[in-house]
Amino acid sequence: MSRICLCLTGRTLTQDLEILDKNRKYVDIAELRVDCLDPDEHFQIRRFPEQAGIPVILTIRRDMDGGFYHSGEGSRITLFSKALAFAEADRRKNFAFVDMEEDLNVPSLEEAARTFGTRIIRSCHNREGIGDDLVKKLKSLRHVGDEIPKIALTPRSMADVVQVYRAAGEAMDFDKILLCMGHYGINTRILAEQMGSYLSYTSATDEPEIPQAAPGHISPRNLAEVYRFREITPKTRIFGITGYPLKATSSPVFFNKVFTEEHIDAVYVPFPSDSPEAFLELAAELKLAGASVTVPYKERIISHLTAMANEVKALGACNTIIPYTSGWIGYNTDAGGFSDSLLQFIDRKNLRGCRITIIGAGGAARAVASEVYRLRGKALILNRTTVRAKELALPYHFSWGCTDNQGAVMMEKFSDIIIQTTPVGMEGDIDGDPMPEFKFYGREKVMDLIYKPERTPFLKRAMAAGCSVLNGYDMFLSQARYQYRYFMGREFPSQLISRIQF
Repeated sequence: MSRICLCLTGRTLTQDLEILDKNRKYVDIAELRVDCLDPDEHFQIRRFPEQAGIPVILTIRRDMDGGFYHSGEGSRITLFSKALAFAEADRRKNFAFVDMEEDLNVPSLEEAARTFGTRIIRSCHNREGIGDDLVKKLKSLRHVGDEIPKIALTPRSMADVVQVYRAAGEAMDFDKILLCMGHYGINTRILAEQMGSYLSYTSATDEPEIPQAAPGHISPRNLAEVYRFREITPKTRIFGITGYPLKATSSPVFFNKVFTEEHIDAVYVPFPSDSPEAFLELAAELKLAGASVTVPYKERIISHLTAMANEVKALGACNTIIPYTSGWIGYNTDAGGFSDSLLQFIDRKNLRGCRITIIGAGGAARAVASEVYRLRGKALILNRTTVRAKELALPYHFSWGCTDNQGAVMMEKFSDIIIQTTPVGMEGDIDGDPMPEFKFYGREKVMDLIYKPERTPFLKRAMAAGCSVLNGYDMFLSQARYQYRYFMGREFPSQLISRIQF
């Protein structure tokens, strides 16, 4: 079973112990990053394993490998020697592991480690891609049979991540640590058990003054509780979400809470990808049981579907896929989720007599426009690219325009309800406003499909003017319940919703 390792990167051992105590119930192993400690602390590191009370990895990472040790290789080897010296008969008081890079060849250190049961992690860090023949590389890292080869690499694309999973599958017959750093690699940290990785590294990401040990770390609590890391087995069904940059989605929290409440052996994982094609390649490799699709791939994914529901054909956008014969079948749950949320917000059964502005012309806007038409509303579509606005508006006989001063003037006649569907204002662009030229008067009802942050600049302006506003949280919950139906093959248990609010 893969283990959770907390990387301790404090400046003092006391600080590291405090962080360990806060996270003790979530972790199995601690890594003492000696390279992060103040130099005065180096004299005390030998006592740390006994103080920690759990197995500890001794690591002194050089700057060339992404660490913070700058004092030269001779002094680093001396520090390793002092940390491993005077070993106790009680192995729990010694370092359980020592991380030695592939080019560190000091037989006396290796012999001292093995004599007292300290297992060697032989590591390689590649921040420029994945290199060639990962399986061969893993095997070459093992100088002797009890060593654990470790490769931590930075993928340049989702295609690289696919190759890492394939290599992991070909090297399941020995202990190893194989992971991807950075944004693309978050799923390799969650799915360490599927990859046959001995452990998965985490950092105390909720401690703002403590540096993360490597890019892409998840907090121990999130790894253990949100993703239920310790419950994942090779038989666990994998669901996920793809898009890019995929930094503001709550789908993993929602679905993993549902799986927990229902005691379902499944996990829902983020798969940020630079293309839908690469994601589908990885989905096939992992035998995904289903996936959500978000911006910017709701339209591009359609050409890769084997079959699709009628709403996908009508809308030209898909946000849900599940395996189907030799491919994937696509669905769209945005439309139903949107109309459920909007009608409850305005306390009406339809949009007859309402004049509505829809900002945006992407996949979400397609679902919104379809529902506005179905509910008998009249609408104006505004988009940065007028051609796309026109393309979306024409089938419904809606008006169209550009998100500029002229568009703001046109909005005056379509301002009973204003619906913002673009990513502008989302986390990562929290200062953005898709229509700064438009002045709210306070009579408009304003809906922004973004829910992170809770209030975008667009909604804040509307609120300041006295408008009734709604973010996308309720729509998210509603469409996720529809997705559950496709993922699980049954209706969402209504009694669960009160237990999974977040």
